[in-house]
Amino acid sequence: MALDPTFVADCPYGPGGLLIDEVLEVDPDASRVVARMPTHAELPLTREQRVHPVRHPRHVSGGLMVHMTGMLGFVHAYYILGLRHAEGWIGYGGRIYRARYLALAPPGEPLILEGRATKVRRGAKKIFAKYEFLFRQGDTTVYDSEQAAIWLKVDEG
Repeated sequence: MALDPTFVADCPYGPGGLLIDEVLEVDPDASRVVARMPTHAELPLTREQRVHPVRHPRHVSGGLMVHMTGMLGFVHAYYILGLRHAEGWIGYGGRIYRARYLALAPPGEPLILEGRATKVRRGAKKIFAKYEFLFRQGDTTVYDSEQAAIWLKVDEG
């Protein structure tokens, strides 16, 4: 589905930080979301790379992939957990248990970002979620990880 303007407006990052152009799947029963991220030479960090055709080809930065786990976590929080940034909910990465960079992702073909919550503990103002992430470019898995996040309800005061 195309990005819902209400979802984009609620995101704690603007479009230059959200960096997804489509939510492909929302499966509440599996606690799973899938989104698409365009890849191009002007992505943050990618555009700053000092490229060498052999030693350092242009690619989606590993740091940007970690950022995208947060953006996919936001997709999950919005569509599956029903959390709204505008209502005071905000998420923070808590721990990376495992992260593997399996291949470089060159600009061109989009990345398909998949995230699944494997554990959710919900309180009135705090939610702990453990996630598995898998990022693919075509048939190639470029990144997978297991991470945790905390979602907090912050009252204005």
